[in-house]
Amino acid sequence: MTITQPDLSVFETLESEVRSYCRSWPTVFDRAQGSRMYDEDGHTYLDFFAGAGSLNYGHNNPVLKRALIDYIERDGVTHGLDMSTTAKRAFLESFQRTILRPRDLPYKVMFPGPTGTNAVESALKLARKVKGRESIVSFTNAFHGMSLGSLAVTGNAFKRAGAGIPLVHGTPMPFDNYLDGRVPDFLWFERLLEDQGSGLNQPAAVIVETVQGEGGINVARAQWLRELADLCKRRDMLLIVDDIQMGCGRTGAFFSFEEAGIIPDIVTVSKSISGYGLPMALTLFKPELDVWEPGEHNGTFRGNNPAFVTAAATLDTYWADGQMEKQTLARGEQVEEALRAICDEHTRLGAEYRGRGLVWGLEFTEKSRASAVARRAFELGLLIETSGPESEVVKLLPALTITPEELDEGLRTLARAVRETA
Repeated sequence: MTITQPDLSVFETLESEVRSYCRSWPTVFDRAQGSRMYDEDGHTYLDFFAGAGSLNYGHNNPVLKRALIDYIERDGVTHGLDMSTTAKRAFLESFQRTILRPRDLPYKVMFPGPTGTNAVESALKLARKVKGRESIVSFTNAFHGMSLGSLAVTGNAFKRAGAGIPLVHGTPMPFDNYLDGRVPDFLWFERLLEDQGSGLNQPAAVIVETVQGEGGINVARAQWLRELADLCKRRDMLLIVDDIQMGCGRTGAFFSFEEAGIIPDIVTVSKSISGYGLPMALTLFKPELDVWEPGEHNGTFRGNNPAFVTAAATLDTYWADGQMEKQTLARGEQVEEALRAICDEHTRLGAEYRGRGLVWGLEFTEKSRASAVARRAFELGLLIETSGPESEVVKLLPALTITPEELDEGLRTLARAVRETA
């Protein structure tokens, strides 16, 4: 693909140096539909990024767009704080009918604010309030958000350093297979809990991702998650599952923890819950944990009614019949087969892959190769990002609605990018 130099002057002179994705993809995007984005010069890009997982159903999904336009055209409430609105009622009823009841999940629903880190902050705050303790246990290579509480349970040193102050009341433990199977699961964690001389304050909760997306596509085994849930129960700690990127069907089932057969005490949901990329987040928790006083935790934009509209339409369209999960798992098998072929072709590069559903990672012995592959993929018209503490993993995050043909096209482009950077 021949790309003319875009006019980036206003971004470079006026926008903060903190911008990041635009540095990897130096063009100016103009429109998008489904799994494709188009820049202002008319170049087409196949999107294996999906808004960092906030566009599970593709760009400008026509069903969701129609619901949103109809709502706006009839002057539906846009900003409602936590007032009762018809849009919120429709979402809550659909969420209960389509998601909670079929899974026998008793959760209360809280709207903590529009972003994932809002959901995490409220989850940590609630856990501390319920248990009357400060300490939260997280895991190596975890990522839970960029506000201070979320950073305190995040592993990435670069992200943590941005806080500018000490990040306290969080204790990291080894994630699944962090020690390459040489130490029994939770041996260190449980020993610290039972030893009065360990220096570990009794935690209020443990927060975990079933698949660490930003941490490098590290997939926790179902057995490991079950043992973690059992440990939390035995040691009087709440279990928080951060399902912000891996929920809403990304791993197959609507919630990523379903495969393990566990029921967390608290679940954080955001990214694709609105279905359309509109800001929205949920904090779900068991009814007995609902100890909030009215107004004790709030936020101006927790009532984003257009997001409620598209979220309800998403659930009714994609989650009422159980087909979405089957489709995602089938697409995942297609990705796995292609990644296996890439790794077989590039054994000398130490190529390895891992993932679940439609989130996959490709890693090489030489850590810098992932960024080189992503750069070449962009030149070839494919949008992919990297993840991991050293950006050492090529991360695949296509829309769940991507067609088999589009998926095959992107995987062939990825294989070419690896070949041409080898």
